Amino acid sequence: MAENRISRDDLESKFRALQADVQGRAADKKQSAIAIGSAIATCVVVIAYLLGRRGGRKRGSRVEFRRF
Repeated sequence: MAENRISRDDLESKFRALQADVQGRAADKKQSAIAIGSAIATCVVVIAYLLGRRGGRKRGSRVEFRRF
C-alpha cells in the first residue's frame, strides 16, 4: 500500500508541468493577438488616410493663377 501513495514531489512536478503548458499556450495566444492587433491598426490608418485624401479632393479649393 505504500507504493500507491502520492508524494509531495509527485504533486509539485505535475503542477509545474501543467503551469508550463498553460504559460506556453498563453504566450502563443499573446503573439497571435499582437499580430492581429497590429494588422487591424494598420488597416485603420490606411483607410483613414484614403478617406482623408478623398475628402480633401471634394472640398479642396481650386486656385487659378493668371499671368499678365
